[in-house]
Amino acid sequence: MAGNSSRRGAVRKTGTKKGQVAGSGGKRRRGLEGRGATPPAEARTKHPAAKRAARAAKAADRPPQGGRGRPTAGRKGAEGPETVLGRNPVLECLRAGVPATALYVAVGTENDDRLTESVQLAADEGISILEVPRHDLDRMSANGLHQGVALQVPPYRYAHPHDLIERARIDGRPPLLVALDHITDPRNLGAVVRSVAAFGGHGVVIPERRSASVSAVAWRTSAGAAARIPVARATNLTRTLKDWASKGVQVVGLDAGGDTSLDDFDGSGPVVVVVGSEGKGLSRLVRETCDSVLSIPMAGPVESLNASVAAGVVLADVARSRR
Repeated sequence: MAGNSSRRGAVRKTGTKKGQVAGSGGKRRRGLEGRGATPPAEARTKHPAAKRAARAAKAADRPPQGGRGRPTAGRKGAEGPETVLGRNPVLECLRAGVPATALYVAVGTENDDRLTESVQLAADEGISILEVPRHDLDRMSANGLHQGVALQVPPYRYAHPHDLIERARIDGRPPLLVALDHITDPRNLGAVVRSVAAFGGHGVVIPERRSASVSAVAWRTSAGAAARIPVARATNLTRTLKDWASKGVQVVGLDAGGDTSLDDFDGSGPVVVVVGSEGKGLSRLVRETCDSVLSIPMAGPVESLNASVAAGVVLADVARSRR
């Protein structure tokens, strides 16, 4: 109200528009100073990139929670946890001793023998058992056929190719290894790992790119053998094979049109069996690196075998020759 400053007891504050204090207090001088380089987007708290980085860091550091929780599905190609869906697959993984971190059961799920055994196995192994809303599991399954149960498997820890040779040296037996030349089906990878474990092999090597990884599907197909047989990743498979060949390991490829019959092959020494991809077989550079290319004699009118089946046949023959 006008004239209020003249009322009795009123005190005029200094620095107001009715009585400015002389000088700016250094505000003009500070305003002329530079503010330095613009910080990166991730360092600016209001920037969308900073918010995305914060969410990613929070998800990576979040520990498993007891009681109720939310399952996180592994993204394709990402080094994150994998999720097995369905009562039979989950039970198979738990029976095989897959190192799971959490068992998720949807609220209101009807109980049966498979679910009861899964919960009991998870409890015996100290795996967290979490009750979650059904729609959380629906988001993880494209067709919704999770049957109210899911199992979270942590990212697989790959070995280095040199570790496989060292494993064989400690074991005292000639190295028996399998290299997969861009096998893209995780079921084939899991089946090969299982055959390597069954016939006394020392490990499997796969390329880092354009190859199936040890996913939940591979875990299930290997029937737990992936926990006992190391799987290594090679930056360059051809270079790894040449390095092993320089150490006295015989490099043998598999192909229906190979130059050597399996009946004439002697696998008693150090050997690495190279299995080609499902569609194209051995790549050119890998084939040129092989000391020989084996073919499996067929008794019936079948041109070729599945990649994992062919690997199992050769591994069984090598194990027989070593006995």
